Amino acid sequence: MIKITLPDGAVREYAVGTSALEIAQSISEGLARNVLSAKVNGEVWDATRPILNDASLQLLTWNDTEGKETMWHSSAHLMAEALESLYPGIKFGIGPPIENGFYYDVDLGGQQISSDDLPKIEKKMLELAQQKNTYARREISKEEAVQYFTEKGDEYKLDLLQDLQDGSITFYSQGNFTDLCRGPHIPNTGFIKAVKLLNIAGAYWRGDEKNKQLTRIYGITFPKQKELDEYLVMLEEAKKRDHRKLGRELELFTFSEKVGMGLPLWLPNGAALRDRLQQFLQKAQLKAGYLPVITPHIGNKQLYVTSGHYEKYGKDSFQPINTPQEGEQFFLKPMNCPHHCEIYKSKPRSYKDLPVRFAEFGTVYRYEQHGELHGLTRVRGFTQDDAHLFCRPDQVKEEFCKVIDLVLYVFRALDFTDFIAQVSLRDKVDRSKYIGNEENWEKAEQAIIEAAAERGLKTVVEYGEAAFYGPKLDFMVRDAIGRKWQLGTIQVDYNLPERFELEYTGADNQKHRPVMIHRAPFGSMERFVAVLIEHCAGKFPLWLTPEQVAILPISDRFNEYAEQVLAELKNSDIRGYVDDRAEKIGKKIRDNELKKVPFMLIVGEKEAAEGLVSVRRQGDGDKGAMSISEFANLINSEVNERLQTLNN
Repeated sequence: MIKITLPDGAVREYAVGTSALEIAQSISEGLARNVLSAKVNGEVWDATRPILNDASLQLLTWNDTEGKETMWHSSAHLMAEALESLYPGIKFGIGPPIENGFYYDVDLGGQQISSDDLPKIEKKMLELAQQKNTYARREISKEEAVQYFTEKGDEYKLDLLQDLQDGSITFYSQGNFTDLCRGPHIPNTGFIKAVKLLNIAGAYWRGDEKNKQLTRIYGITFPKQKELDEYLVMLEEAKKRDHRKLGRELELFTFSEKVGMGLPLWLPNGAALRDRLQQFLQKAQLKAGYLPVITPHIGNKQLYVTSGHYEKYGKDSFQPINTPQEGEQFFLKPMNCPHHCEIYKSKPRSYKDLPVRFAEFGTVYRYEQHGELHGLTRVRGFTQDDAHLFCRPDQVKEEFCKVIDLVLYVFRALDFTDFIAQVSLRDKVDRSKYIGNEENWEKAEQAIIEAAAERGLKTVVEYGEAAFYGPKLDFMVRDAIGRKWQLGTIQVDYNLPERFELEYTGADNQKHRPVMIHRAPFGSMERFVAVLIEHCAGKFPLWLTPEQVAILPISDRFNEYAEQVLAELKNSDIRGYVDDRAEKIGKKIRDNELKKVPFMLIVGEKEAAEGLVSVRRQGDGDKGAMSISEFANLINSEVNERLQTLNN
């Protein structure tokens, strides 16, 4: 018999070889019908796989992230089976689950697939799904695996096999399709009730531009048609909110091939938005005891050799900058932290000086492949709202709490209310990939867990997701239409203080290493602005929006009065412009509605004569006439009330 420990702490005994699905059936037939996979001792398994030893068990359904991943990985195999039946001779690369759905990279061998073919493939997938074929796992020797894919003529699977060790290789089969795969998979294809193939793209084999370009087919599946219908509605809404589209319409940013791919150009409206975000955080940071610093955009090669970034990012970085001095090389900085370490090191530090908090809106550069670039979310030059805190080991928890407070302050300000904090810790078993001593790691991990609990954060713990140099806390935010984004991170680092030989003199008059904390509430200004645009659909909060007011004269006779109104509003720190185009007032109103300006002020003969403005609010229509000072008070009191609420 084996002992199975369930999530509620209950322990049940079962015969050796009982599967998670059979355990689910022993609890409830209804539960068993919904089990997609299982977590056995923290590892996700097929629900049908025999359990041979005592284990902790969590049954995974569609409500669990790992359950969805299992479903979508299995759906990739189902799509592969459909493709193989429709396009004989097709070869397969990799087909993993992704955040929403799955993809498979395929080599069509000269055959063509367009978006017009996707409904045909969907139909075939549903036909195969209805057969309820089981996903059968089989352990196989490397020799047998090589022989199978040699006979099949699939060089991509043979390439993958080169990296695998004998004894660790498994095949999965369902219906007429067999794939090299470590799993896990759902019990059978019948769980897949709704299918949508979304788009087709190109992808280089193994992400290397020197290799052949394969066809990548993206899709998503659901256990109910209703859920797919809801998802498609969300996708339509996402298209409307696409930051690239809104960025153009609102004149926030642009790109130029002459400047270079992945290098955003901030237009006046976007620069104003970004500047206000920066000022907002800068003010909060100064209040929290951060010291602003500025560092160069480049650094000597030796700086990055010391930090380890050269070894880590060397292949993915821009090529070195050679100077007239023989052998002297500089790099565009991929990180701000090495520079900040050198600032810390610029003078002796005492335990009484700590913590020291350096903050910089520092621009960094990383080479991303052409195909990976995407608007502002994936660029080659981006500005991090970066800060590095140097503290004593006994200060880590307190500093962590303070950083959490700052992140929450930012989220409140921008109406990000739905989020979860991911606590990323070391692998439970394999500690070889981490540096630093056991005691420091345990202290740091415990400090993060306690800090998150004290601040009442909803958390999920992920083992094996820590950085090699320390544990971290990542904030996963859901936007207004339910999509998940990683925004904001806090990381503990024992590595860089060691590498840079950072010290402080302790109360014992001995030298000690400080602990370094990395933090970025926004993450990067570019990515944060992209997420913010999509979250609020371009309708920014009144305190943040680049232009708060559009003044619309009814005819050019009132342009002068409109300019007078604008001048008075500017004296009250209100941002706006005059729309003095020779257009009818109806068209001006429609155009400025599309620009998502919060307020429109209509001025004509009556307004000019009486010193008034007729007020329209975005999405709320006509608010009547009022004096310029009344309107200024309306805006400023709303802004001040909002910012005051945040500061309380």
